[in-house]
Amino acid sequence: MSRSTVRILNIAFALAYVGDDAVGGAEQVLAHVEKGQVGAGHQSLVVAAANSRICGTLLGTPCQPKEISPEYYRYRYFEHKRKIDAALASGPIDLVHMHGYDFHEFIPDCNIPILVTLHLPLKWYPEWIYREPRPNVFMNCVSAAQRMAVPDCPRIIQTICNGVSITKLDIVPVNDRQGVTVLSRICPEKGIHLAIQAAHKAGVPLTIAGRVDGYPEHLTYFNRQVLPALDEDCRFIGPIAYREKIELLRTAKCLLVPSLAPESSSLVAMEALACGTPVIAMNSGALPEIVEHGMTGFVVNSSSEMADGIALAKHINPEICKEAAAERFSADRMVREYLTLYERMVEHNEASFSTAMGRSGCQWGTFHNF
Repeated sequence: MSRSTVRILNIAFALAYVGDDAVGGAEQVLAHVEKGQVGAGHQSLVVAAANSRICGTLLGTPCQPKEISPEYYRYRYFEHKRKIDAALASGPIDLVHMHGYDFHEFIPDCNIPILVTLHLPLKWYPEWIYREPRPNVFMNCVSAAQRMAVPDCPRIIQTICNGVSITKLDIVPVNDRQGVTVLSRICPEKGIHLAIQAAHKAGVPLTIAGRVDGYPEHLTYFNRQVLPALDEDCRFIGPIAYREKIELLRTAKCLLVPSLAPESSSLVAMEALACGTPVIAMNSGALPEIVEHGMTGFVVNSSSEMADGIALAKHINPEICKEAAAERFSADRMVREYLTLYERMVEHNEASFSTAMGRSGCQWGTFHNF
């Protein structure tokens, strides 16, 4: 940004942990972007769980509980809103950047520009948000496939594809790799059971890494469809730190992304490619945008096809995977695009304010035409 230092308020999903090793993709993206803000000389405030690892000033909320009860929702709303209000009262804020899929519960009532990054499939948000009347609220998507879901929304002003750190570690030779892996939240829409079926059919060991959140339906899914399948060839190792994740990806024959959801992105697929590891992903949402079929992995339509892809993964060139990740999925590229968008939003807000003072009637709503 060419403008002098600005003060940015970053708002995570309520009570969520933010950091490079966060479980949620939105929280990982926030960590990268916030680090870029500080690296560019700007002031960053972050409302997120108190154990988050960020570069600016953290206004910490309690961490999410292991079991999520109905009372939790009232509690999380109160705690999250309290910290947002405290941040806004701490001094002038130039821009608010919201990342939580619950953002609509916490949109600040203010005149400063608000950017909302829509991390989930657009149909998963309340439909009314796309008719948000406040002229200072704008949104961006994270993939072309996601953007197509609501093509006529003027509040969505840009698509900024997600990015990840590009590892400088050496590529592990194909013949030295062992088994396949899944890294994901453990819930029905992520299709972990399909990865288990595919690995079993292909006759290769499977390592499942990820967190089981305390939602009743997630716990039921884990207990009924994942836990009974575990044995010496199918391991569940729970959530892992960033370095463990990269080592797991580097040493796997391939990453399986068996998701049944219309994925808006996939950071773990990008990270796998950055490690030189091919990805076998379901033909869902933005996954075909990330995986180049036959070049960096395979896009499949069933667990049976996924098993076939596992057998063919040895023919994918790891160097091509890593080069594709560096060219298309760099976190540095993502951060630059956000900083450029911030500059446009802050400068337009200042111009709108000055024009309004001069009674010419310039409106925020014209921003998307710039």
